[in-house]
Amino acid sequence: MVTLQICWEFVLLGFLILLVSLAGFVGAYCNKETPLAFYLCCMAILIGLLLILLVFAFIVTRPDGSYGVPGRGYQEYRLDGYSSWLTNHVVDSKSWNKIRDSLADTDVCPKLTQQFITADQFFATHLSPLQSGCCKPPTICGYIFVNPTLWTNPVNPAGDPDCNLWSNDQTQLCYNCNSCKAGLLGNLRREWRKANIILIVAVVVLIWVYIIACSAFKNAQTEDLFNRYKQGWT
Repeated sequence: MVTLQICWEFVLLGFLILLVSLAGFVGAYCNKETPLAFYLCCMAILIGLLLILLVFAFIVTRPDGSYGVPGRGYQEYRLDGYSSWLTNHVVDSKSWNKIRDSLADTDVCPKLTQQFITADQFFATHLSPLQSGCCKPPTICGYIFVNPTLWTNPVNPAGDPDCNLWSNDQTQLCYNCNSCKAGLLGNLRREWRKANIILIVAVVVLIWVYIIACSAFKNAQTEDLFNRYKQGWT
């Protein structure tokens, strides 16, 4: 039901954009001032909203909770390194239970045991933020590697609160850890950064189209003024 509702919202949004584009096409083709004015107004609002979204996305995704670990090819992640907005809206206690259950059902962690056999192979690899935060305990805990999702005998269990949350139960692992939440935010931050690039390109294209539409609107005004002037002489 939720998916269907979201789909209908996108259909409605697409239909509205189609109407606005149609108004701009009619205004430009027929040199009609009113449709072009409507189109320019809607375009200005759209560009403004996209710019606000772009600035917001950059502000929210600017803080980075990752940090390097000596002797490791991967990074680890701290929850307090990310923006409070992301922390409060994405990994709050209400939504995390569902996210945790979904993570446990994926092969994000199990596939690591098929890819890496020795500790040297695992320590030298590059893990995704989600794998680094959810599939193993924090390095500071001093756990001994058995396989990527099986660790024993922590040397420093008081080094991080997540040390006591680690479980060798393959359905638990570090899914309750703050490092796992931070890893999810790290993945989300990476995807948002990619989306920001697409958003910048979209804004530049829309501004270019807006400038062309302004030129068409000016031409329509000139033609309308010329027709009125011509009618005044007849």
